Amino acid sequence: MKRIIWVLLVVVGAGLLLVATDPQRAKRAVFMATLFHGADMTDEFSNMQGLFPSRAVLTANPTKLEANPTGVAMPLTYEYEGTTRNIRQFLEETETSGLIVLRDGRVIHEEYALGSSERTRWISWSVAKSLVSAMVGIAIDDGIINSVRDPITRYVPELAGSAYDGVAIEDILEMSSGARWDEGYGEWTSDITRFGAEIVLGRSQDEFAASLTRQRPPGTFNHYNSIDSQVLGMLLVRTTGKTLSAYTEEKLWQPLQMEYDAYWITDELGMELAFGGFNATLRDYARFGELYRNHGRWAGKQIVPESWVAASTVPGKPHLQPGKRAGSDTILGYAYQWWTPPTGNEGEYAAIGIYNQFVYVNPTQEVVIAKTSANKDYGLDETTDREIETLQVFNTIAHAVSENP
Repeated sequence: MKRIIWVLLVVVGAGLLLVATDPQRAKRAVFMATLFHGADMTDEFSNMQGLFPSRAVLTANPTKLEANPTGVAMPLTYEYEGTTRNIRQFLEETETSGLIVLRDGRVIHEEYALGSSERTRWISWSVAKSLVSAMVGIAIDDGIINSVRDPITRYVPELAGSAYDGVAIEDILEMSSGARWDEGYGEWTSDITRFGAEIVLGRSQDEFAASLTRQRPPGTFNHYNSIDSQVLGMLLVRTTGKTLSAYTEEKLWQPLQMEYDAYWITDELGMELAFGGFNATLRDYARFGELYRNHGRWAGKQIVPESWVAASTVPGKPHLQPGKRAGSDTILGYAYQWWTPPTGNEGEYAAIGIYNQFVYVNPTQEVVIAKTSANKDYGLDETTDREIETLQVFNTIAHAVSENP
């Protein structure tokens, strides 16, 4: 008991010292420490640049998404696990700050809550992984990167000797790098928690990535690992000679004529949190989904190669297919940093972030849905994440608005 008391005193003392010497870092520490522990994160998720250094991503010649002048009635209920449930209750329980539905590129439903509005730039979390994937595809099309089969260490030599030494870029895109990793949210000893602590302490994300060791042969097992996405960010920075923010601005945000500026949060050394640090408005997240629904084209221009969109959204290897399988730790399917649902045959796919951030695309129904959320129950246990349930809600909405145009 005395030992526990002394440990607590040391921790509290260190915290007080941090507050006194670096209040901003102390705020970050409190934020990181309270993630996945039931705290209300609404204010933080809508203003991440108040916690972390950030770098702007500016739009150019912004345009608005076209709205359907008549509107479309949203469904009231959905079926899940053999029961009929209420959609409005689901949105409230998952603390939805914004929901937008596009049908054939037009806004047919848009709503905000928790103090958010169409101008609120909300943290993407792992939805950012899908943006990073898009930029890898663009860099390959531009000839900056030769091939997805190239080892990442050809372009990022500081990863030599790590888990990523000689690993093909494609294996990293498919969350199959083989690196030893524990993405246990809310677990004090997990790798993702250690990674968050390193960011708070001002240490290098790049060096952290280079410290990982190998667990499995690359390309054999789908194991979710945020550092896989971070090293893709490193790849883009090394090959383009630009910050991830500048490349996002040049290759995505300005060509898409996004409605609002966005921003990436960075570590103290200036490297973007490529695994989940992007911040944008709900409408602009939806526009990114619409870009993919249109096979990478926008306003008559090919922004992301059509072949890359297809490869990114259709699992191509046995261990990446949806459903229970020996080569994966999830029933969701996976491709190049995009998820596919465990059931259905409509070509659906989604970018998914913690706390229930979504960009969902249903090509068959010509529907795109984006959702921002602050589900404070996320990560508390296996029943509170509600990601597969969300995909079912979106499928229900997609069918309802397509059947009643």
